Amino acid sequence: KKKTVSFSTMPNDRKINSTAACISFMLEGCELKKVRSNSRMYSRFFVLDADMRSVRWEPSKKDSEKAKIEIKSVKEVRVGKKTPVLRSNGLSDQFPDECAFSIIYGDNYESLDLVASSADVVSAWVMGLRYLVSYGKHTPEAPGTGHPSLRTSWISSVFDLADLEKSGRIPVSRAVQLIKALNPGMKTSTIELKFKELQKACERPGTEVACDLFVEAYCELCTRPEIFFLLVQFSSNKEYLGLKDLLMFLEVEQGMEGVTEEKCLEIVSKYEPSKEGREKGYLAIDGFTRYLLSADCSIFDPQHRKVCQDMAQPLSHYYISSAHSACLLEDNFWGHSDISGYISALGLGCRSIELVLWDGPEGEPVVYTSPSAASCVPFRTVVGLIDQHAFTASTYPLILCLVVRCSAPQQRLAAQCLRKTLGEKLYLEPPNPTASYLPSPEQLKGRILIKGKKLPPGCEDSEGEVSDEEEGWELARRLGQEDREALEGGGPRRVRLSRELSELVSLCQAVPFQDFESSRRGQRYWEMCSFSEVEAGRFANECPAELVSYNKRFLSRIYPSPMRIDASNMNPQDFWKCGCQMVAMNYQTPGLMMDLNAGWFRQNGACGYVLRPAIMREEVSYFSANAKDSLPGVPAQLLHLKVISGQNLPKPKGSGAKGEVVEPYVCAEIHGIPADCAEHRTKTALQSGDNPVFDESLEFQINLPELAILRFVVLDDDYIGDEFIAQYTIPFECLQPGYRHVPLQSLAGEPLPHATLFVHVAITDRRGGGKGHRRGLAGRRGRRVREYTSTKATGIKAIDEVFRTATQPLREATDLRENVQNALVSFKELCGLTPAANMKQCILTVAAWLLHSDSAPSVTLNLAEQYPPMEAQGPIPDLLRKVLTAYETPRQTSRTLIESADTVYGKLIQAQQAGMDFHKELPRIEAKEGLRGRKLQKALESFAWNITVLKGQADLLKHAKAEALDNLWQIHNAGQSCGIGRNGSASPEPSRLRAPLEPIPE
Repeated sequence: KKKTVSFSTMPNDRKINSTAACISFMLEGCELKKVRSNSRMYSRFFVLDADMRSVRWEPSKKDSEKAKIEIKSVKEVRVGKKTPVLRSNGLSDQFPDECAFSIIYGDNYESLDLVASSADVVSAWVMGLRYLVSYGKHTPEAPGTGHPSLRTSWISSVFDLADLEKSGRIPVSRAVQLIKALNPGMKTSTIELKFKELQKACERPGTEVACDLFVEAYCELCTRPEIFFLLVQFSSNKEYLGLKDLLMFLEVEQGMEGVTEEKCLEIVSKYEPSKEGREKGYLAIDGFTRYLLSADCSIFDPQHRKVCQDMAQPLSHYYISSAHSACLLEDNFWGHSDISGYISALGLGCRSIELVLWDGPEGEPVVYTSPSAASCVPFRTVVGLIDQHAFTASTYPLILCLVVRCSAPQQRLAAQCLRKTLGEKLYLEPPNPTASYLPSPEQLKGRILIKGKKLPPGCEDSEGEVSDEEEGWELARRLGQEDREALEGGGPRRVRLSRELSELVSLCQAVPFQDFESSRRGQRYWEMCSFSEVEAGRFANECPAELVSYNKRFLSRIYPSPMRIDASNMNPQDFWKCGCQMVAMNYQTPGLMMDLNAGWFRQNGACGYVLRPAIMREEVSYFSANAKDSLPGVPAQLLHLKVISGQNLPKPKGSGAKGEVVEPYVCAEIHGIPADCAEHRTKTALQSGDNPVFDESLEFQINLPELAILRFVVLDDDYIGDEFIAQYTIPFECLQPGYRHVPLQSLAGEPLPHATLFVHVAITDRRGGGKGHRRGLAGRRGRRVREYTSTKATGIKAIDEVFRTATQPLREATDLRENVQNALVSFKELCGLTPAANMKQCILTVAAWLLHSDSAPSVTLNLAEQYPPMEAQGPIPDLLRKVLTAYETPRQTSRTLIESADTVYGKLIQAQQAGMDFHKELPRIEAKEGLRGRKLQKALESFAWNITVLKGQADLLKHAKAEALDNLWQIHNAGQSCGIGRNGSASPEPSRLRAPLEPIPE
């Protein structure tokens, strides 16, 4: 037999689906590379002794009795490069992280570092070793003997229910349907083939199957080894999770807070299929798999399934889901008008719809969106539909963008239709001249706003002339209705506008854009401009800071270039990064751009409004949309993404000529500001069937998390005609950490039944220790040369003197944060954990070492102290001494941070507020100092930079203090639960975790 193991395609169709299978594989042995401390690797054959008490290797220069490790001496089995030897520079690039594992053994905590040919081999050894370490003190049973397991008993009971004749056999067809009912995504052909193979192997052909064969088929087909491996990692009860195990998994891996055993019992009751398991509070592999696949364990944070953002900000502070040609079902040139497009767009939460009004053949206006003269929809039909469906998906305001191409008499009919049909929903109140910003979505709930032209204030007639908009003329050219005189005249087009239609426009008055300076001086907050994709793209590239600043007060709408005759879509991120609120999309055209739009607007209860990042809303802030690195005051994040496996992947739709087997790979893409845009792909899973295993780790740096979107794309490497299999798009802020299933969708955004990706997500700070911002996860080691954020000179002496007072507090704030971060990373590394681990995991790991030691050294946590020290009683091994020393550093740095944060925070806020006192006086000071042109621009930029840096660094310090307090709580909690705490009082109250620092107003 070949000495290899694979979770996806085992040689001789062998599959690891139990710890017994792992131990059988270890008893046969396989070749592994043994890594020495001098970074050299040697191939050796490793095998588990027949009595399952030792692991041996050969050839070896050592005595055969020395070339072995006794199972009882094993303290821990680590997966990945988790020891100093495997992390050494000479080796780190020679093999992937998932192919390495280490056995920590003996009283001196020595490490045997090994590299396998694949992640599957690692999983088999690690799973088997962890099982033997846990139960080695009892007499190990030979695999497959003893009482039937919880799972076997349940599957047998399912078989008994299906055995209607009570003959001990059921028809193969019924057995196939039974397994398919228990695993809905599985193909019938796969199940039938498995029964044929098993019947042939045991020489029992026929049209019926017995219970033992049914159990074997179910276990081989329905065990996902990657989930079984995960279960064994956390299980203290062989092949199921008890309530304490499940609680540990939810807290440590899934990042859930406030989990209780009662909550765990609810999960077991909901997902465990066996009655015995539910009664005893056990979650076996089938229940665990069901839970991981459920909505309760979704990758999408459930908080974001409902409106979760502040909806009381001005309307200009939100991105607004906007449609361009919503009623088209095909492309612009060949498409036909169909009212179901409006229903679809509104049902998806679209809050801005464009209506181009033309003269209808029967005296009433129509909506054209196609060059076919016969293809039109009466305007009153469209308005009736909007009235019916406007607020089915969202109660927040709907903006109707009217582009008027009809005569004044038909405009009057359109106005009457809007008033009569929409009634009180229509927002007609005049804007408040004393206000500076638009009302909020909360204030405008249930209202419909009309965006359009208004007659000039002096016009007393029933109609008048207004400047026309560019939008909509591409259709006019194709209909042959363009205004030849206007084109020949070369000036801006003028159109007649009726007073009735003009009076419907209140908060969204369309005005032509001249330049940013004119807008800053003269544009009123209720006036808005529309930009073509080309014009807006030029501003985004040439003057992004001015476009961001413009969008703080005014709404801007971006519409697609008339050259897009195929109704393709622009990239909305190109304009969102500059704060543009309304990027009009062709909802009828699926693809990457529509995926980004649909994914983005899911994050706030799919209500059609998403609050823009604070750095884009604050009156004084420095933000460069084209930044190539981290932004001042915005904590950069690292996304650690492990793509583990895929389930029930369909064939590409357009690949009719190819066979059933796909050879998939996964692309993970980040879309956001230019500094964040990146793409990584996994290797191709060859001949993997519908359930490929990728087992690959990817990493992304995210500089502006609030604007980042993660998109998974599954593609076929062996395609004929079409490579696209599936996709899923999710805002970065909606990601849940831990082991999650990604619900895959088609190109059109429709769910693909039972098609998923199984992934692990961890989000960490870029520079080390504490939690990932807002996430409860840790980071990576800081750079050797510490970088300090500093203020910039404005060239105005009085202002520069104020900001200079913040130089020292800024350095102190950075030192306080990074000292803790770096100390935590060192401690985690010594514990053999990743940067994504939390403090509770570290303490539990140390406690586990002590538990697996025969001559248990006495190490305790003194919980009587607010900052609990870790103390050794008597002599301890060298590794443990290093761990104690490494623990002391974050303990002391955290203490310094917690006790000093308020003072430093106060100094930063004082400097920021003193700077803001100058803000209103800036125009006068600029004039007095004689600043003009580039010097003036530079002074304003530096002023905004300084305010942003001070607020941002104060926020980061506040966040760091809260994390340090949370770490203290985790230490107390872990110390009490694992038994190494002494003098334990109750854990610190959650209220202690709240830093007494007030939020900084925008």
